[in-house]
Amino acid sequence: MTQGAAGCTRVQTGIASRESLATYAGWLGREASVRHGDTAAGARRRQATSRPSVLLTTPESLEAMLVSTLLDAPGMFGDLRAVVVDEVHAFAGDDRGWHLLAVLERLGALAGRPLQRIGLSATVGNPDALLEWLQGRERSRRTVIAPPIESSAAPELALDHVGNVGNAAKVVNGIHLGDKRLVFADSRKTVEGLAVALRGLGTQTYVSHSSLSVDERRRAETAFAEARDCVIVSTSTLELGIDVGDLDRVVQLGAPNTVASVLQRLGRTGRRPGSTRNLIFLASEDDELLRAAGLLLLLDEGFVEPVVAPPEPLHVAAQQLLGSALQKGRISLAEESSWICGLGLADEGRLAEICEWLVETSHLDTDQGLAFIGPRAEARYGRRNFMDLLAVFTAAPEVVVVHGRREVGSVDPMLLVAKVTGPRIIALAGRPWLVTHIDWRRRRAYVEPSDRAGRSRWTGEPRAYSLELSDAVRRVLLGATPVGAELTTRAINRLGSLREQYRHRVAPDASVVTEDDGRVRWWTFAGAGANAALTAALDAVAPDLLDQGTFGNLNIALRSDATAVAVGSAVRQARAEFGSDLVGVMPPVSEQALAKLKFAELLPPHLALGTLSARSTDRRGAALVAGRPVAGG
Repeated sequence: MTQGAAGCTRVQTGIASRESLATYAGWLGREASVRHGDTAAGARRRQATSRPSVLLTTPESLEAMLVSTLLDAPGMFGDLRAVVVDEVHAFAGDDRGWHLLAVLERLGALAGRPLQRIGLSATVGNPDALLEWLQGRERSRRTVIAPPIESSAAPELALDHVGNVGNAAKVVNGIHLGDKRLVFADSRKTVEGLAVALRGLGTQTYVSHSSLSVDERRRAETAFAEARDCVIVSTSTLELGIDVGDLDRVVQLGAPNTVASVLQRLGRTGRRPGSTRNLIFLASEDDELLRAAGLLLLLDEGFVEPVVAPPEPLHVAAQQLLGSALQKGRISLAEESSWICGLGLADEGRLAEICEWLVETSHLDTDQGLAFIGPRAEARYGRRNFMDLLAVFTAAPEVVVVHGRREVGSVDPMLLVAKVTGPRIIALAGRPWLVTHIDWRRRRAYVEPSDRAGRSRWTGEPRAYSLELSDAVRRVLLGATPVGAELTTRAINRLGSLREQYRHRVAPDASVVTEDDGRVRWWTFAGAGANAALTAALDAVAPDLLDQGTFGNLNIALRSDATAVAVGSAVRQARAEFGSDLVGVMPPVSEQALAKLKFAELLPPHLALGTLSARSTDRRGAALVAGRPVAGG
């Protein structure tokens, strides 16, 4: 690594402490720099003329540098030696991981050498498989370094049932006074509601989530890091990568969907000598109580989810063809296809289909055997220097909220068009705001502080449970109780009520068909992915059993005349037709779901549908349930 060269790139999900990174680099006589979507133009120009030794960045910013006409990418990355991927599991579990692998492949080509790849994570259930994935096409020697964990006190875990967000605020306000408390909630709406309630009780409260402006988040996180007796309420934005100082307590309102998230949040505490890791769950609803109890049961058993890259990343393959064309001007589709197939983004047959489709639809043009950006891609992505092409994730359109000259954050447009009586008051950054004017053309809402209660709203996706979590919930309902956590009297009493309520819906070694309040459901406790496959299997062999094909994480809705005998017979027929693993079952894909697949238009329609269908299906879980008897409740 040469002085002044971009010798090491660190890729991570959040905005880390630039000061800490600069200090570490300075000890070695190096310069560290940060680059992401909010980096000022002046800082970008300085990086282009004086290359840092260490660059803290994101996959999207890396690709933007590769295709930029204002930056000499070969000069910037020609001396690159190593890439450190912080919280690697957070990338590998979604399409940003595939995007990252592709960008690293292109960086290695510029550097003219294989890059050393280092992945960091504290919550991985399958480190060897994850490291193999991170290598990409390189198959050199790889090593998992997992130092033995020094014996320490068991974490302090607790579960309480509080009934609603208002009661949760009272509990948070009343416990551990004088401590610095980080409260996680798994929706922005809940974060805002809890923050407003806490401030109403006189608690010094700060807020962090993805719909707040960068400046607002930084102000809150800096103030929280420097304060003492206070609370910061956050979504998963503070689960990874951001230093908010020395924490005393972590509280979880509701429950996440994975043991890995529990471990990440638990690991925010216990960092001081003599302190202990701790986390208390506050369940405001029954499903939160069951989910939290299930996660604690899995934690008792030492289970951590394996990190598995999403299957069929064909849309990322198509995006990379356009990205390479932007970077190089003209590309050989055969040469680009070689490394894209080598990474596992697509096989040769389907990538050939994608190439043909891109040319047919004028996303790419060809001349003398080389391909380049076509008029369709120029029209669709050319605005803002193709920035929309450089990110594989989508964000719902939101309206920016402005107070004076300060951007506070953004909200769902539906919050600003819903009928209200009297003034329109919204809640954002833990405060109520009076909306004084909405500029729909510029998508901006102007606000002033208010002392009246406000509302929040954002578009969200249904929460999908894994097979393991769903089964843990089933076992909790059958009587299993976490032993590594303290359950309050309220939690114990409510679990007892739920076990009585569900006693006809659960069985030790069978799934159950039962009727409740005139509705018949097949209680599989298999998770949404498995239930999607089971629903598709029933639809193929006995569609009259289904009630509009609706399902959730724990059950599948059936028609009022469906019976356990009929369901069992249909399952046996499906296994005979599709195999015991139900591999031939393809769940249908809605137009709404297809619209949410980024770059779906770059794929032939049948490949886009296939990608979504593969991703919505857990055939392992479906096969497990299909192999069990079906009982009547």
